[in-house]
Amino acid sequence: MAVFKYVGRNSQGNQVKGILDAVNAEGVAEQLTRQRVIPVSITQANDKKVSSNDLSQIDLSSLFGFAAISLDDLIIFCRQMYALVRAGVPILKAINGMAETSNSDKLKVALLDIANQLEGGFQLSSALNKHPKLFSPLFISLVNVGENTGKLDDAFLKLASYFHREQDTRKRIKSALRYPSFVLIAISAAIVILNIFVIPTFANMFSKLGADLPWATQALITSSNFFLNYWEYLLVGLVVTFFAIRYYIKTTAGRYFWDKRKIKLPIVGSIIERSILSRFSHSFAIVLRAGVPMTSGLTLVSEAADNTFMRDKILTMRTNIASGESLLRSSVASGLFTPLVLQMIAVGEETGQVDSLLEEVGNYYEREVDYDLTTLTAKIEPILIAVVAVMVLILALGIFTPMWDMMSAFKN
Repeated sequence: MAVFKYVGRNSQGNQVKGILDAVNAEGVAEQLTRQRVIPVSITQANDKKVSSNDLSQIDLSSLFGFAAISLDDLIIFCRQMYALVRAGVPILKAINGMAETSNSDKLKVALLDIANQLEGGFQLSSALNKHPKLFSPLFISLVNVGENTGKLDDAFLKLASYFHREQDTRKRIKSALRYPSFVLIAISAAIVILNIFVIPTFANMFSKLGADLPWATQALITSSNFFLNYWEYLLVGLVVTFFAIRYYIKTTAGRYFWDKRKIKLPIVGSIIERSILSRFSHSFAIVLRAGVPMTSGLTLVSEAADNTFMRDKILTMRTNIASGESLLRSSVASGLFTPLVLQMIAVGEETGQVDSLLEEVGNYYEREVDYDLTTLTAKIEPILIAVVAVMVLILALGIFTPMWDMMSAFKN
């Protein structure tokens, strides 16, 4: 994604300026057109290095990987906006009321700015577009469609359902990974304690007795000495490696590399992939049902996929459809879907109910993800047990074997 500066004219003929994130200038023009802004000039912004005087402007939550706004806040915002708009409350009054009652400081600041822009004559979608870190392109597009069709309440209801489904999926994944995470943390803590307290004690005892030590004992003593002598370097190395990996993943090449590899990971890779495809199917069904053209809808849902590798696949589908290919042929060429899903897409195209069939595809992937998550712990448990067994075996061979040898020598 690149940053572009634009100058345009809104529906009232007033000049508007701003900054948008997009793949290219055509993407910026498409976003502006959806907002009823006629672009006059679009130029790519130059990336500027942060100087020492700009350190106060660094977003620490973004630096350490925290979300700008939680899904809970977005769900509450969408549900309350749905209720207020449906009740006939003016949008400006609804936004001001939401700003006063919001528990999120970032959302409160954004809503106050949005209210000011609404007072200046901007549409709600245009005002939301000024805060891309809080509101995604999919969010803004659905609001824009709701404004233009007079169904803004339905747009917020669809967004609330979408974010609620996304939240449930994340909670299930975290719940399934909680047990393996605790076991890995316990194993890591046990290794540290053994290297610091247990192994050095036995090493001193064996050195005083002068007995010949087996390979397992020598390996344990060597690893313990290395840990005790170089623990500062190990700690610094871990911290540097952690931030280096985070920095690399934030780059375009690093993000693409990681997004491509993580869907190929053993056991969890298929779960991640199907979760992304479920999100894609549901969001695509929402934008089609809202009346967004298929090519524009694919551009929007590619951002909602939150995976650069999958996003490129979806954008390739968009290019093929824009060239005259059908949705089915583009889906087959992408290699993203199973034959069963492709059959459902084919039926949807033949019957003119692509949005309904895509909703079924999303539900199908959700059911598969749910089943895999329920069996994830059972799949990981044997691996964890094998790791613990290997640790116990090495520890037993390293500590008890020389003790048994010494006991045998004393008896003789």
